[in-house]
Formats: sequence, structure tokens, C-alpha cells
Amino acid sequence: MLSDRKIKALKPKDKSYKVSDGGGLYIEVSTGGSKLWRYKYRINDKEKRLALGAYPEVSLKDARDKHQIARGDLANGIDPSEKRKTEKVVNALSAQNSFEAVAIEWHTKFKPTWSENHAHKLLARLKNDVFPWLGTTPIKDIEPPTILATIRRIESRGAIDSAHRTMQTCGQIFRYAVATSRADRDPTRDLKGAIPPVNKSHFSAIIDPEKLAPLLRDIHSYQGQFVTLIAFKILPYVFVRPRELRRAEWKEIDLKNKQWVIPASKMKMKVEHIIPLSTQVVKLFEEIQPLTSKWDFVFTGARSPLRPMSENALLAALRNLGYDKHTHTPHGFRATARTLLDEKLEFPIHIIEQQLAHAVKDANGRAYNRTAHLPQRTKMMQEWADYLDNLRES
Repeated sequence: MLSDRKIKALKPKDKSYKVSDGGGLYIEVSTGGSKLWRYKYRINDKEKRLALGAYPEVSLKDARDKHQIARGDLANGIDPSEKRKTEKVVNALSAQNSFEAVAIEWHTKFKPTWSENHAHKLLARLKNDVFPWLGTTPIKDIEPPTILATIRRIESRGAIDSAHRTMQTCGQIFRYAVATSRADRDPTRDLKGAIPPVNKSHFSAIIDPEKLAPLLRDIHSYQGQFVTLIAFKILPYVFVRPRELRRAEWKEIDLKNKQWVIPASKMKMKVEHIIPLSTQVVKLFEEIQPLTSKWDFVFTGARSPLRPMSENALLAALRNLGYDKHTHTPHGFRATARTLLDEKLEFPIHIIEQQLAHAVKDANGRAYNRTAHLPQRTKMMQEWADYLDNLRES
């Protein structure tokens, strides 16, 4: 019988050699000094060996425990070597069908249909809030209570909206697993109502012309970086989402025809969007053109011209001018335009909504195409720009 003292005393020789512990268990000492546990057994009149690991990583006690399990399998007519091969295949399949593996596959498949920003945020949310707890579990074995415990961790830090979004993403992954025959159902469906609802809050916006006028004057007197200044001046005129403005590329801008065409991949609704450019906006684009036209992005980043302007640049500019989040936000210019175009300039709501890139349908329930009402929208955008200038100069 072996002991730890005897094993430690074993020294390498010119040839590898074996020292038995009994019952077919032995340790093999190689010429390089490594000590490897082996179990020699016979099944179906064939001699076989099963590797049990290396000493001291696998201790004498551990080796004997593994040996006893293998002997028990052999007594029941199970070949320990074949059992190990089967376990490796099962484990490999489980790894391929783990929640994380399926989620990454799903993300890779659908990433081309999302904006870069959305794809990045979605994957980061999974890596930070889901994979540490569900990642290695076979997706077919995940039950509603396990998912709820994961979502509760997000909820506990007050991120209710993120909790709902994560639950929605998990549901999409489970349904993808069902479609690819790796899960039987979507367990998130059983969790409806398990998370408190999100308290919806709108982006703060100034919609009073008397308060809007000083904001416009403040924007025109802004003393920050030139790129930020031009973007800051353009935003009220075009009232796009700030993300769409800061990621504008010169190839999308047609100054001759006074149009900015944003590709579907950059739009929230995944539909190409045309923005008629007023005379004022054309002049602003022409003003920044000599500085950034050699790059892809119109509003280049402060650290690298290969990247767009920071998503916080316009928000920081507003804060520097003294407008907090409860007063006005960059996104708030959309609400400003929608309200005043309706109440002051009296343009039809469906024309305004279409220019806001909202889902608008005609009388027959069909979505308007990208060029619908373009002459009316062009007229509206010029009148809106003139209205803002008159406010600022009043």
C-alpha cells in the first residue's frame, strides 16, 4: 500500500516504472519525474487503463476515491473508459447549449439588424447581469425561479427599467433556443407581473416660446469646442434624436439638394429617414465642412476624429449653460418642435410625426413611405428654422 511519504520518496529513473497501491490502482513515475495515477482493469477479456490524474494535484485519497467509483462501475458492467468518453460528449454538448453559448449565438446572428450602440449595450447587460449566474447552465434546464432571482439582483439596485429590458432580452434568447431545438419553452412568460412597473418619465423640454428664446440665444453664444457648437446649433433646427445627430456622416449629407438621409440601420424604427435641410442648417454644415469633411463623421470626437462626438457632449454643454435635467435635455428639442409646430405654426400632426420619424399610418392603416409629404415637410422645416431665428432675435 502506498502512503504520501512513499510517493514523495519515489525518484525518476532511466525508464518509467510503476508502483502498485492494490486492486489495479498504481502510480507511474516518468523519466521526467511526473507521477501519474492509473487504474488497470479487464473488461470483455481486454486489458485497459484509465488515467486518474497527476500527483500531487490528485492526492492519494482522491485517487483511491476515483478508483473505487471506477471499480463500482466495472462491477455493474460499465466500462469506466467508455463512461468517461460519454461524459465528455455530454459536457461538450451542455457547454454548446449553455445559456451563454446560445445567447452569444443569438446576439451574433441578429447584431447586423441593430444599431452599434444597441448591440453593445445589450451584450454588456448580459455579461454584467446575467452570464455570471445563468451563463454555464444548460438553457433547457433553466426554470422561472432561477431567472427571477437573477432579475431581482438588478431590481434590488433600483434599476427597474434595466430589469425589464434584461427580462425581455432573456425571453428573446429562450425563444431563439426553442426555435433551434435547444429548449422546450420560454420560462420568462411565467414571470409576467413579477417585476414592478417602470415609472415612465419624459425627457424634459422647454415648450414655452418666451423661455425657448433665451435658450436659443445661449446656444449661439456657447463658448465650448467648435464641433460641439455647430452640433448644438443644428439640433433645434432638425430635432432628431441626439444619437442620430452625433453619428451623422458626410456621405449622408447632400448640401446641393438640401437633404440629410439617415440610413435605416441608424434609426430607432429601422426605416430610412429623410431630413429636409433649411437654409440655416445648410450654412452650418458648410461652416464645419472644411474642418471634418476629410473624416467620416460630421461631428468628430474630441479624442479621435475616427469616432463620433461623445454622447455626453451636448448634455454637458446644456449643463454648462445652466439648464439642468429637469429643465431641458438634448432629446427635449423633439418635444419642443412637436408642440410649437402644432400650436404656433399649425402644421398637421401627421406631417410633424413623420418628420419626427415616428410610426405614422395613413387612413388605410399603411405606414407612410420615406418620401411621403416631402414637399410639405421641406416647407415645414424652413418655416421652423425661420421661427426659431425670429424667437432668438426677438
